[in-house]
Amino acid sequence: MSSSCRTRRTSFKKDGRSDRFLHIDSAMYQTLRTSLLSSARCWDANSQQSYQTLFDRLDTNNDGKVDVAELRAGLKAMGIFRHGAAQKIVSSGDQNKDGCLDFNEFTKYLKEHEMKLWLTFKSLDRNNDGRIDASEIQQSLAELGIHLSKEHAQKILQSMDIDGTMMVDWNEWREHFLLYPAHNLEEIIRYWKHSSVLDIGDSLAIPDEFTEEEKSSDVWWKQLVAGASAGAVSRTGTAPLDRLKVFMQVHSSKTNRIGLIGGFRQMIVEGGLTSLWRGNGINVLKIAPETAIKFMAYEQYKKLLSSEGKKIETHKRFMAGSMAGATAQTAIYPMEVLKTRLTLRKTGQYAGMFDCAKKILKKEGVIAFYKGYIPNLLGIIPYAGIDLAVYETLKNAWLSYYAKDTANPGVLVLLGCGTISSTCGQLASYPLALVRTRMQAQALP
Repeated sequence: MSSSCRTRRTSFKKDGRSDRFLHIDSAMYQTLRTSLLSSARCWDANSQQSYQTLFDRLDTNNDGKVDVAELRAGLKAMGIFRHGAAQKIVSSGDQNKDGCLDFNEFTKYLKEHEMKLWLTFKSLDRNNDGRIDASEIQQSLAELGIHLSKEHAQKILQSMDIDGTMMVDWNEWREHFLLYPAHNLEEIIRYWKHSSVLDIGDSLAIPDEFTEEEKSSDVWWKQLVAGASAGAVSRTGTAPLDRLKVFMQVHSSKTNRIGLIGGFRQMIVEGGLTSLWRGNGINVLKIAPETAIKFMAYEQYKKLLSSEGKKIETHKRFMAGSMAGATAQTAIYPMEVLKTRLTLRKTGQYAGMFDCAKKILKKEGVIAFYKGYIPNLLGIIPYAGIDLAVYETLKNAWLSYYAKDTANPGVLVLLGCGTISSTCGQLASYPLALVRTRMQAQALP
């Protein structure tokens, strides 16, 4: 296994969640990597000099030790932006528990890590030719239930391929993962999932998941804040249609038919153009607590439903996600009632959400804040179940009839499947949603 220096010719992708990944210009990457690693970028497992050169580069204050801050700066310079990587490396190699790695600890960690990487490399090298190609990555992941398209497998190879052969030998594999703490296949798959867009086919209706490193850093709450912000923008944009839906659910009947244009006209005549956004404030306000509660509940339900140390199955993840959604809805349901009342209010009826809550409490009592709770909870079951079942059926049908050399239907097909499945779920649960809204609005004069 002799090492050889090569010039990196592909663009490098690191970190991110789903489609939120970072693109690093290949020329900039090459400059940073060369300036940091110099001759040490040609790894040689038997060469102390390679380790010494790398250690000296990382030890920026020349105190004979590399701490978390120095290692983190070095990893960032190489384009390794995964949160918690530096801390995990130091924690794994720090034998005397002083929070730093001296040269002996650094060398021992790298050698042990290389041995684990070698075993993983061999498990992926199915034909034992000393190289990994796209089909071997596809085959290995397929055996673990993760179906990857040829295009995505090639993208994974490109991030590691140095000589442009679209095959990865041991030296390329070792250079790519040597200063990344993932060492077994499960952790490397998780890394690939974050580095590329992988359709794992089981994330529908399930809250966002985070690794242990991300949970211990500030990544998880940044993702939740980003999701809540996006939700606030989208709900504000669709608020007029949402208010019209609630308005028609409550006021439309056989004798009082309300159409799309007529409904908008009535609301604008009664309260002006801004009245189309009534109730949007609390609708946006409830996103943050609902998202946070759903995330925390989901983590707890996963622990209850899965065995210690074992990967949770897809159907159990779906169950955990559904129960987490029900838990979040239970916690924030009074805000749902307030949203309905504020959406349907007449001009001057309430001074704001607090005035609305105070008047409901005074006239109707605490129980009023849970009107329609039962049909709302029951509606989760047909919606979530039908949504998931139709989505998987449509996607698998497309793959059976039209897919040739790919396990990924593509964005447009998945979007179409999601739209149809969501519509079917809405149709099945809509009667319960109608009952819920009518019950929430019952006390209106």
